Amino acid sequence: MTTAPSSDTNVQDNIQDYLDNGLRSLWYPVAASWEVGSNPVGITRLGENLALWRDHDGTLHAIEDRCPHRGARLSKGWNLGNRLACWYHGVEVNGEGEVCDVPAISNSPLVGQNCVRRYPVKEAHGAIFVYFATTPDEQPCELELPEQLTDGESYGHFLCTATWKCNYQYAIDNVMDPMHGTYLHSDSHSMAEGDRQAEMVLEPTESGFIFKKTGQTGVNFDWVEYGNSGALWLRLSIPYQKRFGPGGPFWIVGMAVPEDKNNTRVFFWRIRKVSGWQRQVWRFFYRTKLEQLHWDVLEQDRIILEDMAPDARDHENLYQHDVGLARLRRVMLKMAKQQLAQRQQAA
Repeated sequence: MTTAPSSDTNVQDNIQDYLDNGLRSLWYPVAASWEVGSNPVGITRLGENLALWRDHDGTLHAIEDRCPHRGARLSKGWNLGNRLACWYHGVEVNGEGEVCDVPAISNSPLVGQNCVRRYPVKEAHGAIFVYFATTPDEQPCELELPEQLTDGESYGHFLCTATWKCNYQYAIDNVMDPMHGTYLHSDSHSMAEGDRQAEMVLEPTESGFIFKKTGQTGVNFDWVEYGNSGALWLRLSIPYQKRFGPGGPFWIVGMAVPEDKNNTRVFFWRIRKVSGWQRQVWRFFYRTKLEQLHWDVLEQDRIILEDMAPDARDHENLYQHDVGLARLRRVMLKMAKQQLAQRQQAA
């Protein structure tokens, strides 16, 4: 005899399912700027299909990747300058999601209707950001990012992005876990030093919190910061030896956006505080000497996460070093619960 799940269990499952697909009321980086040129690009983020494209003025647009006629993906069609034309039957849709023409017939009632969803979109720091609302009438919030990105006079950066075959929460957990650097990346060029044991503490900040080692700073991957300022971001710094060039520590600002429940697009801005001629030297040095070393580190992360079982989080035995990720999980679960309630109320 089997027992039916309780209503409380169903509610918790619904909240977790919502969280697994991605939190909303947030800006997410969805693609690198260089990935979207004159041709429309089809992507999947938070389980939704989007078409990204630039009009004849270079203005970026993000609309639902679905032709209102038969559902073909608009990104497979043509860019007509101020609209996309569906490859299937030529139906034309502009950046507001409005049907502009149905060339196969005259006087189509579709013309003039907003049949396709439009997404708020902006470009910043080499990435394309899209706002995913919780409810249809929600207006986008401001996008504020750490000073290492916004202070272009003082800092220079490279953006790297990749798709990992895991849920996005695993990618976030990975960055919220500084101790893994001492072990997983112990053979890297930047994380070979320091103690292999540590006590960790949480420290609140204006937009989130810092999780750090108590007895060691400026030696290895010793701290990480979580922030929510219109986007969920993680920031950390790793000390660099002088032979790796000017600029003090090596900063990383990272974000993870779910493509769907099983795939994640990660974005990492690699940053140094350099300006003037030193920035040019550093950029040349980075491209020729350091970039591959960093990709090697990211590959170690990818391999570990992709080889974990999809339900690994259900069989964990966390300890003190996991306080940071446990705190962040509670924060995200609370957000998921609130957003799901908003959606149900708006339905």
